[in-house]
Amino acid sequence: GAAGVTSPAPRNTGEVMSTVKNGDFVQLHYTGTLEDGSVFDSSDGRPPLEFQVGGGGIIPGFNDAVIDMALNEEKHVVLTPDQAYGPPRDDLKRDFPASMLEGHPVEVGQQLRFSSPNGPVSGTVLSIEPDKFVVDFNHPLAGKTLAFNIKVMGISDTPTQPQAGCSCTPSSCSSGCDSCG
Repeated sequence: GAAGVTSPAPRNTGEVMSTVKNGDFVQLHYTGTLEDGSVFDSSDGRPPLEFQVGGGGIIPGFNDAVIDMALNEEKHVVLTPDQAYGPPRDDLKRDFPASMLEGHPVEVGQQLRFSSPNGPVSGTVLSIEPDKFVVDFNHPLAGKTLAFNIKVMGISDTPTQPQAGCSCTPSSCSSGCDSCG
């Protein structure tokens, strides 16, 4: 038939935003995997992740990946460490005297929480020696290449998920909150 001949209808400017732009709020589902295919994070079973594009609340490569995506579009992106959590920094590996452990058993690879002037921080035990132990405060995903499958569920110019007051946690959804999926 002659279906391909008609010219596309002009777009109305008032219609729903068609692609993601800087400053938009985007709602999306995602699954993040490491190079060996293991899943390190996913929105599966949770409400979509929402963030403001360009707002700085998310790793740079993920932010850039969603720009120009359309509603319901799916995309697979691979982010190098510089687009994600950065390379591991040596200055975030710190020695502590073994006496701090007060005889508590710790193992290499164990996560420990420390109090800092900025609040609690967690680090991973790298090595244990008779007189000291070394803790790595780098983000667990620092230095790693991350792959994400992203699906855009919504694009809006204002947040759609309540930021406070009516948060949906898996254990309790307040009855006045109709955004609980």
